[in-house]
Amino acid sequence: MANKEWLDARDELVLEMRSLGFKKELGELIAANLGSPKAIRRMTVYLQNVKPESEEMVVDEMLSICEEIKAWRDKKASLQANEKYNEMLMYNISDTDHED
Repeated sequence: MANKEWLDARDELVLEMRSLGFKKELGELIAANLGSPKAIRRMTVYLQNVKPESEEMVVDEMLSICEEIKAWRDKKASLQANEKYNEMLMYNISDTDHED
Protein backbone atom coordinates (compact mmCIF):
# COMPACT_ATOMS: atom_id res chain seq x y z
CA MET A 1 0.00 0.00 0.00
CA ALA A 2 2.73 2.48 0.95
CA ASN A 3 4.66 1.60 -2.18
CA LYS A 4 1.59 2.33 -4.33
CA GLU A 5 1.11 5.64 -2.53
CA TRP A 6 4.74 6.57 -3.23
CA LEU A 7 4.46 5.53 -6.88
CA ASP A 8 1.22 7.48 -7.34
CA ALA A 9 2.76 10.61 -5.82
CA ARG A 10 5.86 10.19 -8.00
CA ASP A 11 3.79 9.72 -11.14
CA GLU A 12 1.73 12.83 -10.38
CA LEU A 13 4.92 14.84 -9.83
CA VAL A 14 6.47 13.58 -13.07
CA LEU A 15 3.29 14.38 -14.98
CA GLU A 16 3.30 17.93 -13.59
CA MET A 17 6.99 18.31 -14.43
CA ARG A 18 6.34 17.16 -17.99
CA SER A 19 3.40 19.58 -18.36
CA LEU A 20 5.80 22.41 -17.44
CA GLY A 21 8.30 21.27 -20.08
CA PHE A 22 10.81 19.53 -17.83
CA LYS A 23 12.28 16.08 -18.46
CA LYS A 24 10.73 12.98 -16.93
CA GLU A 25 14.11 12.02 -15.46
CA LEU A 26 14.31 15.26 -13.49
CA GLY A 27 10.89 14.57 -12.00
CA GLU A 28 11.95 11.07 -11.03
CA LEU A 29 15.15 12.38 -9.41
CA ILE A 30 13.20 15.04 -7.51
CA ALA A 31 10.76 12.41 -6.22
CA ALA A 32 13.58 10.07 -5.21
CA ASN A 33 15.34 12.84 -3.28
CA LEU A 34 12.18 13.94 -1.51
CA GLY A 35 11.59 10.37 -0.44
CA SER A 36 8.05 10.45 0.94
CA PRO A 37 4.62 10.77 -0.65
CA LYS A 38 3.81 13.79 1.53
CA ALA A 39 6.96 15.65 0.46
CA ILE A 40 6.42 14.68 -3.18
CA ARG A 41 2.85 16.00 -3.05
CA ARG A 42 4.08 19.21 -1.48
CA MET A 43 6.48 19.61 -4.40
CA THR A 44 3.67 18.91 -6.87
CA VAL A 45 1.52 21.63 -5.29
CA TYR A 46 4.47 24.03 -5.60
CA LEU A 47 4.79 23.17 -9.30
CA GLN A 48 1.06 23.65 -9.87
CA ASN A 49 0.92 27.02 -8.12
CA VAL A 50 4.26 28.62 -8.93
CA LYS A 51 4.87 27.11 -12.37
CA PRO A 52 8.64 27.59 -12.21
CA GLU A 53 10.38 28.32 -15.48
CA SER A 54 13.81 26.90 -14.73
CA GLU A 55 15.26 23.65 -13.44
CA GLU A 56 17.16 25.69 -10.86
CA MET A 57 13.92 26.95 -9.31
CA VAL A 58 12.59 23.39 -9.13
CA VAL A 59 15.77 22.06 -7.54
CA ASP A 60 15.92 25.00 -5.10
CA GLU A 61 12.39 24.20 -3.92
CA MET A 62 13.25 20.50 -3.58
CA LEU A 63 16.29 21.41 -1.47
CA SER A 64 14.16 23.74 0.65
CA ILE A 65 11.61 20.99 1.30
CA CYS A 66 14.40 18.54 2.15
CA GLU A 67 15.96 21.04 4.57
CA GLU A 68 12.63 21.66 6.31
CA ILE A 69 12.10 17.91 6.70
CA LYS A 70 15.62 17.51 8.13
CA ALA A 71 15.06 20.40 10.56
CA TRP A 72 11.75 18.86 11.69
CA ARG A 73 13.39 15.44 12.21
CA ASP A 74 16.30 17.00 14.10
CA LYS A 75 13.88 18.92 16.34
CA LYS A 76 11.83 15.79 16.98
CA ALA A 77 14.97 13.79 17.85
CA SER A 78 16.14 16.58 20.16
CA LEU A 79 12.79 16.71 21.94
CA GLN A 80 12.80 12.93 22.40
CA ALA A 81 16.36 12.99 23.75
CA ASN A 82 15.45 15.80 26.11
CA GLU A 83 12.39 13.90 27.32
CA LYS A 84 14.50 10.79 28.05
CA TYR A 85 17.12 12.89 29.81
CA ASN A 86 14.46 14.52 31.99
CA GLU A 87 13.00 11.09 32.84
CA MET A 88 16.47 9.87 33.76
CA LEU A 89 16.99 12.85 36.04
CA MET A 90 13.58 12.42 37.64
CA TYR A 91 14.08 8.70 38.33
CA ASN A 92 17.63 9.20 39.62
CA ILE A 93 16.46 11.92 41.98
CA SER A 94 13.59 9.82 43.28
CA ASP A 95 15.88 6.76 43.63
CA THR A 96 18.33 8.86 45.65
CA ASP A 97 15.53 10.15 47.89
CA HIS A 98 14.57 6.58 48.87
CA GLU A 99 18.06 5.50 49.92
CA ASP A 100 17.80 7.11 53.39
